[in-house]
Amino acid sequence: MTKGKQIIIALFSTISCFIVSNYTFKHYFAFLGVLALPFVVKRAFLLCIWFILFSYFRLHEAMPFLEPFKIPKLLALACLIGLSWQLWMNYRNFKWHPLHTWLLCFAFWVSISCVFASNRAESFEMLSGNFLKIVLMVFAISLLPTHISQLKKIPFLLFLCGLLIASITLYNKHYEIGLVEETRVTIGRAFGSMLGDPNDLSLVLLFPLSFTAVYIFHGHIISRLIAMLISITLLAGIAATESRGGQLGVISVLFMSLLLRSKNIVTPLIITALGIMVLFIAAGIENRFVSTASTGTIDESAMGRLYAWGAAIMMAVDHPLTGVGLSNFYNNYYFYSVHWDGKNHAVHSSWFEILAENGFVGLILFAVLLVKTFQLSYRLLKRLKRTTYQPLSEGLWLGMISFSVSGTFLTQGTTWPFYILLSLLIATDRLTRNNEQLHQKDLNHGS
Repeated sequence: MTKGKQIIIALFSTISCFIVSNYTFKHYFAFLGVLALPFVVKRAFLLCIWFILFSYFRLHEAMPFLEPFKIPKLLALACLIGLSWQLWMNYRNFKWHPLHTWLLCFAFWVSISCVFASNRAESFEMLSGNFLKIVLMVFAISLLPTHISQLKKIPFLLFLCGLLIASITLYNKHYEIGLVEETRVTIGRAFGSMLGDPNDLSLVLLFPLSFTAVYIFHGHIISRLIAMLISITLLAGIAATESRGGQLGVISVLFMSLLLRSKNIVTPLIITALGIMVLFIAAGIENRFVSTASTGTIDESAMGRLYAWGAAIMMAVDHPLTGVGLSNFYNNYYFYSVHWDGKNHAVHSSWFEILAENGFVGLILFAVLLVKTFQLSYRLLKRLKRTTYQPLSEGLWLGMISFSVSGTFLTQGTTWPFYILLSLLIATDRLTRNNEQLHQKDLNHGS
């Protein structure tokens, strides 16, 4: 050990002993936090990735022993410190993306809707406690990475987290923990976790499935087999939720993944049709359709969605510009639904959620943001074809497809899924453009 390292260790030990003997452990941890700042600044995007994983997969809720550590809040703080430092020191390297503008326009209108909300306290609590944090993290995720190789690590981390959540889902199913409607599995329902809704749980598992469905066709044989095994586990987890929105998302991922590799549409249609039958039988969802067909009526779950969508339209008609306000659909359901069964219901649709809570203007802004994001994803799909970044672009494209299909039946308009995809697409576009420009400069210089 060099003399310099010995001096540093001795100094650190002396200061630590002084703080422990004269102050509380809070001061000591604050001291350690100051010492960790260089690591935070240098590894800000790595911390940002873990923030994505904890926020999206709700790892601290799936594993309750992590809850006291407040890991998402610590990671969010670290990301913002790193982003602030990078903006201060390297502001010339950051380029504003057109999607940032559309995101801010939508966020501005969501904020306006909170001002005119039927329950302002509820709206502003959701705005400050969740939505504005999501918007802020979109900028962190899209601006912090400095090289495309940082983004290529994300799919494998998604595999691990998806496998973990799917395994817990199957464990709960086997031991009948947190079941709703007798058979539908959840995670953390007892303490109000987002994964406590089987529909939301299925959507969480759809995101990693979008990438495993891609990596089955890329890489070495071992990595393909691993991707296939993880895909089967994810499919089993989604089937255990018995979510029809989740099943539609799976169908769209399967079909689009096959379509990307087929020269005709017939083969993907046949394979997808066979997959649908197997999936519905495994999930037990066919019982709902059989019951519906035999009675000639729509089942209770489907009718609940129709009533909720009708209530959403009535809210928008009554408040055409700003809607009833962020997170106010549930509380207003009684006043606008044509059917009352003694309790309020969620809207069960991202599009009707935006319409009801932010009015027609909010829906138009969100639709423009979504279409622009799709256009960017499609351009990346074409631009990065036959490059080392092709699996990443295909995974993001399938993620957008699955969100749009399943989001029609799941309430995810102002929560993490779409905005994580948005930020990763912006980052991918920014970094691959830089690579193309540098490559073009090298070619010009060589000629």
